[in-house]
Amino acid sequence: MYPRAFEYERPGSVQEAVAILQADPEAKILAGGHSLLPVMKLRLASPGKLVDISRIAALKNISVNGGLTIGAGVTYNELLQNVNIGIGNFAALYEAAAHVGDVQVRNRGTVGGAAAHADPAADLPAAFLAFGAEFVALGPNGERTIAADDFFVDILTTALEPDEVLTSIRIPSANSSAYEKFAHPASGYAIVGVAAVVNDSGVRVAVTGSTYKATRLTGVEQALSSGSLTADAINAAVEHIGDLDYAGDHFASAEYRAHLTKVYARRALLRAAGA
Repeated sequence: MYPRAFEYERPGSVQEAVAILQADPEAKILAGGHSLLPVMKLRLASPGKLVDISRIAALKNISVNGGLTIGAGVTYNELLQNVNIGIGNFAALYEAAAHVGDVQVRNRGTVGGAAAHADPAADLPAAFLAFGAEFVALGPNGERTIAADDFFVDILTTALEPDEVLTSIRIPSANSSAYEKFAHPASGYAIVGVAAVVNDSGVRVAVTGSTYKATRLTGVEQALSSGSLTADAINAAVEHIGDLDYAGDHFASAEYRAHLTKVYARRALLRAAGA
């Protein structure tokens, strides 16, 4: 099916994109297009205007200086090709990106798009939460920073305002980390994906796929707050996941997702801790 007719604009800067969004509240940002265009073709969304930010150079930077700053327009493949990402400090982020889609998706889809779309079965949101990322957005009132814990609000919903553009994502360095995933055999989306990050200050663990938004496993984190990351401690900690709002469908029930969350939280933590 073809989408309804729409206007198309390609701004040369983030500021110009913000101005377009402010003038037209119904306009939608187009980056990689892998999420927006399919729903437009199904007529589930019919924006009157698309604002194409895919060629704004300021959104394409990656810098490593202690932590990692990723421009919102960086594609999955550009992230994976950066030699600083796949080693040590950012391993869970690299592994999550490597699990996304296929070559075509990774060549077009963007890191910022994955965050702003907030698909409950996407891989990167779990890594963003586990690392304690910060999201930088520009709007009519200037720039603001949103903590990962506040960013993912609900299914397909973030803390971004309609007239804001996500410009970059800041990822703190970690001592070690890992991402483990049980993928849907047809779509490749996460039935359950768990990112675990270990730092001197403690452990952060987050899940995607099994819940209606990317969610931190705070019960597990608290159970490991003593600092002991032995296999026995991790096995005991995953029993403290608690009552999450698990999703369920014809492929995997809520009960099955709850079981898999324990299994994959254990796997991610064991690997991140080297236990």
